[in-house]
Amino acid sequence: MATTAADATATVAKEQTTTNGAASAGEQVTRHSEVGHKSLLQSDALYQYILETTVYPREHECMKQLREDTAKHPWNLMTTSADEGQFLNLLIKLIGAKKTMEIGVYTGYSLLATALAIPEDGTILAMDINRENYETIGKPCIEKAGVAHKIDFREGPALPVLDELLQDEANHGTFDFVFVDADKDNYLNYHQRLMKLVRVGGLLGYDNTLWNGSVVLPADAPMRKYIRYYRDFVLELNKALAADDRVEICQLPVGDGITLCRRAK
Repeated sequence: MATTAADATATVAKEQTTTNGAASAGEQVTRHSEVGHKSLLQSDALYQYILETTVYPREHECMKQLREDTAKHPWNLMTTSADEGQFLNLLIKLIGAKKTMEIGVYTGYSLLATALAIPEDGTILAMDINRENYETIGKPCIEKAGVAHKIDFREGPALPVLDELLQDEANHGTFDFVFVDADKDNYLNYHQRLMKLVRVGGLLGYDNTLWNGSVVLPADAPMRKYIRYYRDFVLELNKALAADDRVEICQLPVGDGITLCRRAK
């Protein structure tokens, strides 16, 4: 999830409006109104062009429905953006992923993107501390898409589930792809465990690694409370991933920043 539930209940307009001081420190003054929009593109018109030209025309009808249903939810800022969903779907197909995992589900937009990308007998171990958003908003669309059978949803913290998986060596090195979009203060804890669960050549995707652009702002720059709280954790993660010689990495300005880690050894 992109933010905590309490912070996400603020209106999108309030979340996206910055003071002149914040703008001069590097934040954008205007932001696109699309649900889940976290793009760091300086031009909203350019982002709209991408959506209308290559994203929306190819968006699966069930993903469109889920995106529209999620837009009505007060925490909709937490969702994966449509362009990132398209990117994940294509990426998963390119690497031929079959056994996957997602930590942080919310309503399940990225989960549906994954489920549509993996083969009929593919699997997704999905974890979130809140089942309600998935059950009431996401699951009906996922069932309509005919891919619900691929998903094993676990409600609760992810770390105990990962620790349980690690107890059985048969699980080591078996996952093809893992997408993490959850509590930023646990990203490094997830990484330590996931490196044992993903196969050599498999991919880990960490979302929000540019964290609303705050990673390049001075520590005393104006920031929303949840941005400031998690900023240091994101900076620590980025530094650790860059120094981890077990992975090949690529950080992309898609959505709020996504870092891909290919396990090399």
